[in-house]
Amino acid sequence: MRDGDAKRFHGKGVLKAVSNINRIIGPRLKGLDCGNQTRIDNVMIRLDGTPNKGRLGANATLALSMASARAAANCDLVSLFTQLRPSKQYTLPVPMMNVINGGEHAGNELAIQEFLVEPIGAKSCGEAIRMGAEVYQSLKDILVSKYGKGAINVGDEGGFAPPLRKTRDALSSIAYAVVDAGYGEKQITLGIDAAASTFYNQASNTYVIDGKQMTAAKLEDFYSSLNDEYGLLTIEDPFEEESFDSFASITRRLGPSTKIIGDDIYVTNVSRIRRGVKAKATNGILIKLNQIGTVSETEDAIKLAQKAKWCVVVSHRSGDTEDPFIAHLATAFGADFIKTGAPARGERVAKYNELIRIEEELGSRASYAGKRF
Repeated sequence: MRDGDAKRFHGKGVLKAVSNINRIIGPRLKGLDCGNQTRIDNVMIRLDGTPNKGRLGANATLALSMASARAAANCDLVSLFTQLRPSKQYTLPVPMMNVINGGEHAGNELAIQEFLVEPIGAKSCGEAIRMGAEVYQSLKDILVSKYGKGAINVGDEGGFAPPLRKTRDALSSIAYAVVDAGYGEKQITLGIDAAASTFYNQASNTYVIDGKQMTAAKLEDFYSSLNDEYGLLTIEDPFEEESFDSFASITRRLGPSTKIIGDDIYVTNVSRIRRGVKAKATNGILIKLNQIGTVSETEDAIKLAQKAKWCVVVSHRSGDTEDPFIAHLATAFGADFIKTGAPARGERVAKYNELIRIEEELGSRASYAGKRF
């Protein structure tokens, strides 16, 4: 929910959401037990009364939902991840680091929105973060030497935004950076977030990528060839968000070794996830707290995906803050991956630092999700 007042923050202020917290939601929550997360969230869901938090704002409900979880953790003198899901052992996620930005996240001509490195071969999450940071720095030097200093300007999520047009140029640069940093393809795999809705032409039912117009079938062939060349571990949103059949087709074709991740197709919504499970549309899902608007609804989405034996990726959003809540959420529920941008800029680094702290706190009680792959 934004204020829409063009004179203040170009209409993007959130005083309405804050007012809804102070005047409408807050008085209804006073006196409730913050340890009962589901009850807290259900009060807000009923108070809002819309399917998409349209009355009170998901930014209002989520802020209070997260604050309630933190209050409960503070009250019980436990870490936030323990409050979210008590356990004797925890698994920390593989960092998905977005090292080259394209699409709507950058000012270059790349159609693909994100190019990712995934350090699955690390022994710990902390080591994985270091490996990814080293590849990021190697990539920086490679891009400067090949395209000049302007190539290391960064996009929305801290990844470099070099003047590239072709998908393979980006993937080849990253693959070279992995080797330059001293690692092999079994230690650090690559992934992409196509965000295909952004280059989909509804009128012609085609996709425009790398200067070519492609049908869904041709685009599937394109992804398959990239997979053969670069051993992609993850492909996110390969088709536009209503193309359940196309998602299912590529999931069948590439098999379980490649994780087809659904983001825009599911938007952390349980009803859409159920549809995806029935259609066998994907074998993975992106989870975003502020797509759905409460902690308990987010947990329901994670549990449903894990019941279907899907790969779970807990993710940030573009324009995220330095709040590290998702590091605790990913740890609490043993997510396979955490996606929180490049190892650059405070709002991204905050999550990586928090994961390192969590791993240090857990000690022998921590394992690393990389071994799953």
